[in-house]
Amino acid sequence: MKKIAFLIPTMSSGGMERVMSELVVYFSAKPDIQCHLIIYGKPLDDFYTIPSNVVVHRPAFKFNDAMRLLSTVKTIFFVRKTIANIKPDSILSFGEIWNNLIIISLFGLKFPLYVSDRNSPLESLGKVHDFLRKVLYPYATGVIVQTSKASELFKRKFKNSNVKVIGNPIRVIESGKEIKKENSIITVGRLISSKNINRIIDIFAKVQTSDWKLVIVGGDSNKQNNRTKFQAQINSLGMEKNIFLAGVQDQVDDFLLRSKIFVFTSSSEGFPNVIGEAMSSGLPVISYDCVAGPSEMIADGENGYLIPLYDDLLFEQKLRYLMGNENHRIQMGDAAKASIKKFSVENIASQYYDFIVSN
Repeated sequence: MKKIAFLIPTMSSGGMERVMSELVVYFSAKPDIQCHLIIYGKPLDDFYTIPSNVVVHRPAFKFNDAMRLLSTVKTIFFVRKTIANIKPDSILSFGEIWNNLIIISLFGLKFPLYVSDRNSPLESLGKVHDFLRKVLYPYATGVIVQTSKASELFKRKFKNSNVKVIGNPIRVIESGKEIKKENSIITVGRLISSKNINRIIDIFAKVQTSDWKLVIVGGDSNKQNNRTKFQAQINSLGMEKNIFLAGVQDQVDDFLLRSKIFVFTSSSEGFPNVIGEAMSSGLPVISYDCVAGPSEMIADGENGYLIPLYDDLLFEQKLRYLMGNENHRIQMGDAAKASIKKFSVENIASQYYDFIVSN
């Protein structure tokens, strides 16, 4: 029986937590694996169900921001003692900033430690955490990143040669009921500056016909109050009847399944799950070829289009083409649905297993 320890600050609602939950479910189903889940951050409610055969470890104290240094030191000792008691055959840690804490906590212990870094490879975590990653990541047994670009940059920046590219698992999106397709173009994401929602509004305004609409799903975030700005932009273009700010939605799947094209104008990503979910819904995707992620899923001209960053004229041309060519649109959507299956939960989880257990 092999023991695997999974470390994560919380199991609240979030993309990182979703992937961790899927991995724990996969590993715990194996008869020769005993799973330990160590949740060491602030005491938040678990959003994801943890299988009953997983041993869950939590600190007896609450992380107190008012006494942050003391809480951090206590967390380090809790993690170190818990791992020493478990004596795992392998350890997997999630979370860019938190990975530094885990490497420090386990320094000198001889258990294999793998860290998953899920950040955009070009994004800074701040001078302190960037420095710590540079110093500490070489001590990890292996580093898991989400894209080939991230692997290239991480090997150069963090001097760890054992870097493995494993994308995010993409869930299957299908409807048990008949959903009528609409002449709808959709984008999904937080209304933050790096998503460049203002640019897709302008692009659509140039190509729209009265029988098509653009639906923008997502809400304000990071203290950026952009929804009001985007609505003013829509109003100034006279597009109130064709462009809709749908806000945050619980049932995003229904929006995807009703639509015919997915568009994405983000300029920085780690691994944009929403592109994969759109492809799983059978939609062709037009996306900026940003660092990093879109090119891991989109084969340009086959299941979607990759647009050089900020080349809005080419974006406009490809959008106009797909809007006017139903057969090719459907063909690309079918190709998208087929190709994204390589990111199934089973395939991605088995890659993690091979890397941290069989490696």
